[in-house]
Amino acid sequence: MNDSLGPAAPPDPARILVIDDDLTVGEVVAGYLTRAGHRVDRACDGDHGLELARAHRPDLLILDLMLPGIDGLEILRRLRATADGAHLPVVMLTAKGDEADRILGLELGADDYVTKPFSPRELVLRVQSVLRRSRGTAPTAPAPGPLASGDITLDPQARRACRAGRELALTLREFDLLAFLLRHPGTVFPRQELMQRVWGWDFGDLSTVTVHVRRLREKIEDDPAAPRLITTVWGVGYRYDPVADEQDGPK
Repeated sequence: MNDSLGPAAPPDPARILVIDDDLTVGEVVAGYLTRAGHRVDRACDGDHGLELARAHRPDLLILDLMLPGIDGLEILRRLRATADGAHLPVVMLTAKGDEADRILGLELGADDYVTKPFSPRELVLRVQSVLRRSRGTAPTAPAPGPLASGDITLDPQARRACRAGRELALTLREFDLLAFLLRHPGTVFPRQELMQRVWGWDFGDLSTVTVHVRRLREKIEDDPAAPRLITTVWGVGYRYDPVADEQDGPK
C-alpha cells in the first residue's frame, strides 16, 4: 500500500468515518485522507463505528466488511434502514476473494468498493469521486434539467427522484443509472458501456451493473420479477422502455 503522493486537496473537504479493525490500514487511510484535506474519524470495531456514524453524521463512510462485533454488512444494513443513513455514501473495503460479500454489500446500497490489498491513493480518488457524485458535481453527472417518464420524475440538481409523487430512496449509483436511462429511452446498453458512461469506470466487476439494475427495478417496477421499464436484452444488455400508454418520452 505504498504510494508517495496523494491527490490534491479538494475544494470542499468532507468529514469521513473509517471503520477498519486493522490499525495499520486505518492509520494509512486516515493519513492519506487527511493530507487530501478531509476530516477523518476512526473506529476499530463495528459497535463503535455504528455509534460514531449515528452521532456525527459523516459525509462518507469507508467500511471494512470483516469487523469484530457488528460486521460491516450489518452496519450497512442498519444504516440504510434509517432516514439519516439511507443516503450516506459508503465505500466498502473487501478482500479479493469475498465476491459474495461484495455483491451483497452492493445490494444493500454501497456506492463503491475497493479490494484489499489496495493503493491508498486510488482509495482517496474513489472517495473524492463518490463525494462529487453525492454533491452533484461529478463530470459524468447528468446535465441540469428535470426528467420525466410516466409517473417517474427526476431532478438532477436536487438529486431527487419520485414515482407517483413519492420520493424514491436511491443510492448515488442508482440515481445516476436511472437518470442515464431516462435520457436514452429505447437504446440497448451493454453492461460494460453502462459502467463506463454512467459511473466513469473503465474497469471493474460487471456484476456491479447487474446488482444496481436489480436494485433499481425493485424501486421503480410494479413487479421487479417481470420488469416492464428496465428490460433485459439477452446477450446484449439493458434497455429502458417507457410504459406503453406514455404520450411523451423523457424530456
